Amino acid sequence: MPENELALLNNNLIVGALLFGVGMVGFLSRRNMIVMFLSAEIMLQGISLSLIAWGRFYNDFGGQMLVFFIITVAACEAAIALAMILMLFQGRGTLDIAVWQDLREANLPPFIDRELPEEAAERPPQWPHLPPAGVRPEVSPDEREYRPRI
Repeated sequence: MPENELALLNNNLIVGALLFGVGMVGFLSRRNMIVMFLSAEIMLQGISLSLIAWGRFYNDFGGQMLVFFIITVAACEAAIALAMILMLFQGRGTLDIAVWQDLREANLPPFIDRELPEEAAERPPQWPHLPPAGVRPEVSPDEREYRPRI
């Protein structure tokens, strides 16, 4: 077995694992349904790349055929998921997963978001501005009485 075939397999498996990992992190860390759906698709593509790499390494078309069916199922899933996401958005007006508490099993406690502490509202800095034409600017008494040089 040539060394370049093994290196190609290794590189493809690394890219497939990275795609799967990025998809898993996106699926577990996000609450938007569309982002979760796209993350699941990225995981499927990582698995597909790994199957193609193994099929090429063993000179077998089984991996490629399985990927063909995965892509077909993913296309059907995309159509169904888009319709489902549109109906869910129409029903509640948001795509946040935490809103769908009533779909949980009865014995599970409700999900409670941690409230972020409110930051003190800072006033924006007062930048100097020019007065309208013909009007003298107001000068504070401190500025009149303060002398930077004697």
